[in-house]
Amino acid sequence: MAVSVDLAKALDKAWEDKSLPEILAAPPSALAGLTPAHDQALADALGIRTIADLGSNKYFALAGVLVALGNKTG
Repeated sequence: MAVSVDLAKALDKAWEDKSLPEILAAPPSALAGLTPAHDQALADALGIRTIADLGSNKYFALAGVLVALGNKTG
């Protein structure tokens, strides 16, 4: 089954045409709204250097689950 997702609004313009593996290896600032200063803060505080690191971080993952659960019960 093919899946198509438009990430244009979620990514910085320079990353819109990149492959998924390239995006996952990109710094968090490849996400729209984040800057290199955020890259540095995430790396210093949590060791997060890529979008893959960000998405698989246990704290962010737990927060996402809690929000999803809250949306189901509220």
